[in-house]
Amino acid sequence: MMFVSPRRRLTVMLLLVVLQLGCMGNDIVAPEEIEDPSSIAMYFPGRGLSWDSRTAAEIGWDQSSLSDAIEFAVANNAETPADLRAFLDGLGEGAPGQEITGAVKDRGGATGMIVHRGYIVAEWGDTARTDMAFAVGEAFTATAIGLALDRGLILAATDPVGGYVQDDGYKSPHNTPITWLQTLQQTSEWVGDVWDRPDSADRTEGPDRTPVAAGTFWEANGVRTDRAILSATQVWGESLADVIDREIMTPVGASRSWRWQGYRNSVIDVGGNEIAAVAGTGRWGGGLWMSTRDLARFGILWARGGLWREDQILSPEFVVAATTPSALNPTHGYMWRLNTDGALWPAASSESFGAAGLGDNLLWIDPGNELVVVVRWIKSGSQNGLLERVLAALN
Repeated sequence: MMFVSPRRRLTVMLLLVVLQLGCMGNDIVAPEEIEDPSSIAMYFPGRGLSWDSRTAAEIGWDQSSLSDAIEFAVANNAETPADLRAFLDGLGEGAPGQEITGAVKDRGGATGMIVHRGYIVAEWGDTARTDMAFAVGEAFTATAIGLALDRGLILAATDPVGGYVQDDGYKSPHNTPITWLQTLQQTSEWVGDVWDRPDSADRTEGPDRTPVAAGTFWEANGVRTDRAILSATQVWGESLADVIDREIMTPVGASRSWRWQGYRNSVIDVGGNEIAAVAGTGRWGGGLWMSTRDLARFGILWARGGLWREDQILSPEFVVAATTPSALNPTHGYMWRLNTDGALWPAASSESFGAAGLGDNLLWIDPGNELVVVVRWIKSGSQNGLLERVLAALN
């Protein structure tokens, strides 16, 4: 059994109790019936565009600081060019395994959204636009594996992955011991090719670094994320895009505009059925394409310990485990980035966590303050400056 911080476990469980008490019955209290919106335990947005907002004055925020946060985000528009295909091509510089094999779309403008207790407090840019989210997709990969654990399709996180797949990806002596836990914590050190791309295409310290034993080195590796997706697709017997749509995005009322795409060669046979496996990080095209608003819904689900209204979509145990620091990298859990000791976002709570991708794209979650912030295309290094201003408005 994985060690879980007692403080983190207590925080999540207490939050769940408060939330469940706040939503007993089938109806959420209508906003107009509440005299003090700042005292509301929870609000869940309706489907699609049905989403209530609150002004800074209504929830006791400082409008000046809130305006400053929005101005900061817009002023620090990312330097990433609009032509993302040319940009991604340039990252590879013709090196082996760097060919773009998935769909790519041009990026939008600076966009963001601030959600407090479920209400929209502020948004800027086109929050309904579907954009590439890049490595934010890793959090969705972890979620799909977590759902498999919750449903008993994977019996234990400590099980070797090889016992659940039908291909030869875990037959070598190096790969055989790799577990789902090591895969989720990005310490698998898996070696091989996925969709004709070697794991060396994204190794930390360069392609010539020799992988070490599983569970002894932390590394964010896009090819290994694709390997995790390939394995999980075989467990589910269907595309992870379909799994996430049915189990997560439809229940939380997301739009129909989002997509999770694969590569032109990422089709596999599972039990006689052809399934299109999705791409993990978008580094080579494909990947998660989602609007700011739909990312915020996903963030609310995680902020509330996997609860959406009366439905416990993700188990509290998995949410706690996924947001517990790993031994080899305390700023990462199960493909989530953790603000342990304020290491990633010094202005924010150490309990906050997020998913970040090239661009910069950021989904940031602060369960203690019931805050979800999504920001798209902000200049690298500016995330903390934005969060500092958001928290100043809250306080």
